[in-house]
Amino acid sequence: MTRGEMFAGVSVAIITPFKNGEVDYAALAKLVDWHIEQGTDCLVPVGTTGESPTLDHEEHERVIATVIEKAAGRIKVMAGTGSNSTREAIRLTKAAKKAGANGSLQVGPYYNKPTQEGYYQHFASIAAACDLPLVLYNIPGRTGSNILPETIIRLAKDIPTIVAIKEATGSLDQASSIASGCDITILSGDDSLTLPLMSIGGRGVVSVVGNIVPRDLKAMVNAFKAGDVATAITWHKKLFPLCRDMLSAATNPIPLKTAMKLLGRDTGELRLPMCAMDAAGVEKVRQTLVNYGLLKG
Repeated sequence: MTRGEMFAGVSVAIITPFKNGEVDYAALAKLVDWHIEQGTDCLVPVGTTGESPTLDHEEHERVIATVIEKAAGRIKVMAGTGSNSTREAIRLTKAAKKAGANGSLQVGPYYNKPTQEGYYQHFASIAAACDLPLVLYNIPGRTGSNILPETIIRLAKDIPTIVAIKEATGSLDQASSIASGCDITILSGDDSLTLPLMSIGGRGVVSVVGNIVPRDLKAMVNAFKAGDVATAITWHKKLFPLCRDMLSAATNPIPLKTAMKLLGRDTGELRLPMCAMDAAGVEKVRQTLVNYGLLKG
C-alpha cells in the first residue's frame, strides 16, 4: 500500500459559488451535502477550480472552514492552502489544520519560478511548521515551472508527512519516474488522463469534471481498482469528450461554472479576471452536456 492511500479514489476540486460578487456560503454547504450523496471520497476547497487567486485571506479560510464544518467527518477534506509565498502557505495550512482538515493540497509556487532547491525548501518549511498530511500539486501550465521527479522523490524520502502528489504535467513518463522512485500516492490532475495514470500505478484523481459527474468518475476508478479493465475503459471513453470538449473550451473554471449554470447547479458567476464565455463557448458547453446525456437536445 502506498503512503497517502487515505486520498485514493475520487477527490473533487470543488467550485466556490458566488452571488452578487460575494461567496455564497449557503450554496457551498449544499454542494458538500450533494457530494456526500454522490459518493465523492474527498473534497478539495479553494483550489484553482475554487478560484483561489481571487479569494481574500478571510474568504479563503472561511470557505475551508465551511466545507469542513458541513462535512462533519462524513467526507474527507483536502484543503487548498498553497501559495507562492512560503509564509502565507504556512499560515493557511495551520488555519486549515485548526479547522479540522484531513490534509492540505500544496501547489508549486507560481510566478516566482523557484529553483529545484527552492521547491524543496518551500515544501520542507511547510511540513516543518505544520504536521498536516501534504499533497503536492505539480501543474507547470499554471505555475510556469516543473517540480522535477528527483525533487519530488527527495521530498518524499525526507518528509513523512508528504503523502501524495496531484500530477498535472500531462506526462506519463514523469509520473512513472515518481512511481519508480518513492511510495507516495499519485493522483491524476487531468481528468482525461485518470485511467492512463492509474495504469502505471496512480490511485485516483483530484477532479474538475467531478463537480458534475462524480458518480461516473468513481465508477471508472472503482472498476479499474476491481480489475475490471474493460468497464473502466468504457467509462473512460464516455467521460473523455466531457473532459476534453467541455473543459478545454476556456480556462478552468469558466466552462465548468458555465456547465453547472446550464444544469441548474450554480449561478455561473465568476470573479474577475475570470469572465463569462461568449455565446459560441456557451453553446459548445451545452452541446457537450447534451451529447453526454446530461441535458436534453
